[in-house]
Amino acid sequence: MRVYYDRDADVNLVKSKKVVIVGYGSQGHAHSMNMRDSGVKEVKIALRPGSGSVPKAEAAGFEVISPADAAKWGDIIMVLTPDEGQRALYYDDLEPNIKEGAALAFAHGLNIHFGLIEPRDDIDVFMIAPKGPGHTVRSEYERGAGVPSLLAVHANPTGNCHDIGLSYGSAIGGARAGIIETTFREECETDLFGEQAVLCGGLTRLMQAGFDTLVEAGYAPEMAYFECMHEVKLIVDLVYEGGISDMRYSVSNTAEYGDLSAGDRIIDDHVKENMKSLLADIQSGRFVREWMTECEVGQPSLKAMRRSSSEHDSEEVGARLRAMMPWLSENKLVDKSKN
Repeated sequence: MRVYYDRDADVNLVKSKKVVIVGYGSQGHAHSMNMRDSGVKEVKIALRPGSGSVPKAEAAGFEVISPADAAKWGDIIMVLTPDEGQRALYYDDLEPNIKEGAALAFAHGLNIHFGLIEPRDDIDVFMIAPKGPGHTVRSEYERGAGVPSLLAVHANPTGNCHDIGLSYGSAIGGARAGIIETTFREECETDLFGEQAVLCGGLTRLMQAGFDTLVEAGYAPEMAYFECMHEVKLIVDLVYEGGISDMRYSVSNTAEYGDLSAGDRIIDDHVKENMKSLLADIQSGRFVREWMTECEVGQPSLKAMRRSSSEHDSEEVGARLRAMMPWLSENKLVDKSKN
């Protein structure tokens, strides 16, 4: 595994470029602000007319232009819009206008890896993927640190794509922590698997199942929420800072014994087999096909699942309990009016 740091990157390369950030959500806000603070003088935001993000970008002092005009102007076009809209964005606005020798960049490899976008042969294509949400990318940069990032090169007709990508990663703060070299395939497939099997799909179902089990057994919903949901952060923070061994060192002997003796009864071989099946669906393109088809018809299944999940009893209980802990909302990273 090759890891690059600021000493390995020439941040002046990106400072000499006209940089376009397409999209101004969590990542777009962070990339553009960090770029500007790193001394990149020409940064513009590309948004469709009427986008709700236009006032946020303009309030932050950025010039907002259309994606088509941005492609004509920019030397580096970083696409930070939702996966499901990137194909249309590229073929409608970017491909007809992007300059020969320019660089097309992404923070996630889905559209390139699965061939939804097949870029022109005369442009560089790279990926810089911070391993954290945009709000963390920004807050870590502001305190003089950075978020580890991934670098991959898909096409390099100019011969400079790797250096440009590394320079870009340095300018947003990634090289302060370390930029790891990878491929579009590896980033995309592991990212999708992590989201579905563990970080989002697996963890939320585990928390809800624990909550339901205690409530159905007659315990107070408030107790179930604290034990199966609220305290997850305490454990995750310990793992985040020092790994599983540090977490087990920190918890009580009773908790550690329960962890080691009972964990395999919950996450057993059957669960691992399901994970392998899920990974196969990702690798084969089945998941991406289903997701893109879902988007083409207006996301009816996603909307129904969102509605059902929002009605889970833990949502109402959690909202009441969090209202008793106002300090939880202090210094929040997310401010929807700005980022």
